Amino acid sequence: MDDLQTAPPSLTSLTTYLLSRTGKIARGRLAERFSERGLRLWHHAVLAALADFGPHVQRDLAARLAIDPSDMAKIIDELAGRGTVERARDAADRRRITVTLTDAGRTLLAELDAEADVVQSEVLEPLTKDEREQLHALLGKVFEENNSRRAVDSARPVRRQG
Repeated sequence: MDDLQTAPPSLTSLTTYLLSRTGKIARGRLAERFSERGLRLWHHAVLAALADFGPHVQRDLAARLAIDPSDMAKIIDELAGRGTVERARDAADRRRITVTLTDAGRTLLAELDAEADVVQSEVLEPLTKDEREQLHALLGKVFEENNSRRAVDSARPVRRQG
């Protein structure tokens, strides 16, 4: 390996650094595959959330996925333009837009999931099946704990100083 591509040992000794770099590699490969379809990772996330949790108010979907509401509007516009989601205004509150996955959206999601599986297999290729399962379980544990903390932290009122 070229010396310029070798990361400093003081960084590679940090698990968080390895997670970050591996995540960046995986995200880049997946983004490249999705871009061939004119899609981004957020399109996949929105379709997956709608498939897993059902129809959502657009604003709530943005909060669930931690996407800026204006960015979410663009993503939903793009997906609706492809016929993969439908939008409907709430009759009681015209500001509320409910987003629903269509059959075409389910088909596209299955294709994107297959692409994600290919990338995952490539990235995790050095590991055995048992090691992949162990890694998944450990990362799931870390993710759940940190995600729970984030939810608690975001629910706390912000104290103003001064």
